[in-house]
Amino acid sequence: METTSAPTQHPIVAAPSQTDVSRARVVTRTTELVTEGSRLIGRRAPQPRIAFDLRGQAAGQFRVDRNGEAAIRYNLALLVRHAADFIAQTVPHEVAHYLVYLRFGRHVRPHGPEWQQLMRVLGADPRRCHDFDVDGLKARRLRRHAYHCRCGEHALTSIRHHRVLRGARYVCRMCGEALRPGDAPAPNAET
Repeated sequence: METTSAPTQHPIVAAPSQTDVSRARVVTRTTELVTEGSRLIGRRAPQPRIAFDLRGQAAGQFRVDRNGEAAIRYNLALLVRHAADFIAQTVPHEVAHYLVYLRFGRHVRPHGPEWQQLMRVLGADPRRCHDFDVDGLKARRLRRHAYHCRCGEHALTSIRHHRVLRGARYVCRMCGEALRPGDAPAPNAET
């Protein structure tokens, strides 16, 4: 008697999307540059947390949270639109910020000479801003709050305003006086 076996079923596996491939390339390139950067700065650089949650018109962002955890955030929409240029320019840009932070701390200018030199060594042009097409991407608009000092009026963003509410202090670059909330008082009218 002849037996027949059931046909072997192969699970259907979806091919990775172009977005998934681009994300994987960014993670790989970030890891490579952090490893290379460890040698350049003369100390081990742990891998930062990588997220693809940045929105708006910024391509990338390096941050250190309150717990001291370093993170690099990338804009997935810009990655999808400009994958090759994004990987060639944005990834080294953010990794360079991370490496400069590890080497020098917070006491250097974000796009200063230390960052510029590291960008060149990592093989990227030390440009501060990208030139990607951002048409159709929403830009974050922050509300402005009126502040004043003895020499004039200032408009602080909601971010800085909330920092003031939590105890931060900002000073005027011109007169050095602490900024106070509200419009400047009207000058005394002499009669």
